Amino acid sequence: MGIQERDRKVHQPLRRAGLKVIPNAVPDGTMPCVCGYGAEDVADGFFHRYDTPRLVERLNADWYDLAVSSGLLDHQREFLVQLPQGTRSHRAALQHLHSGNDAPALWTRVRLLERWDIMGRGAGSAFLGVHAGHPGFAMMALDGSVFVCASTGEIGVDVLAVRRPDRPENVLRRLEWIARHDDPYNRELKQRVAVWLADRPGTIPGR
Repeated sequence: MGIQERDRKVHQPLRRAGLKVIPNAVPDGTMPCVCGYGAEDVADGFFHRYDTPRLVERLNADWYDLAVSSGLLDHQREFLVQLPQGTRSHRAALQHLHSGNDAPALWTRVRLLERWDIMGRGAGSAFLGVHAGHPGFAMMALDGSVFVCASTGEIGVDVLAVRRPDRPENVLRRLEWIARHDDPYNRELKQRVAVWLADRPGTIPGR
């Protein structure tokens, strides 16, 4: 896939949602992914049922409050968001979750513009969710100080924040598991996780 095709199919829909993509600008040493955290690792977050009046507006307002209070946004309102490689959308990735053919999502640097709609147009673009009011995304501060994610359940939307996601024992053990196990469909992720763990100082507490 060429640069122009990715710009047309991925970057432009995100820009309409108020996110300007900054290519090739992910800080060195960024965690390749955050997974395996437990309830005890969640520092903040919110939940709204699907039947909440003006759902998208409420989700947007609470996401922005969380993004500011947690430190997700830097002084230029920039942060990282995980996007699929190529042009496959989040919606398509969910539909093919167990197909074994998906390359891992990668961090992309973005800037929040003055006019934005993460939970409406962003989720509706199918790269930050399934459709408007049904978001699905992973975001992280440029300095790695906080991880924010959104997911849709049976009755509503969960958005949570994990501070210092590189420190919880639950997360580190899950990443070590990924690095140890040979999954033919996730070898790229395995390699990136192994490199990050090798470059990380210290060891998991209790080992």
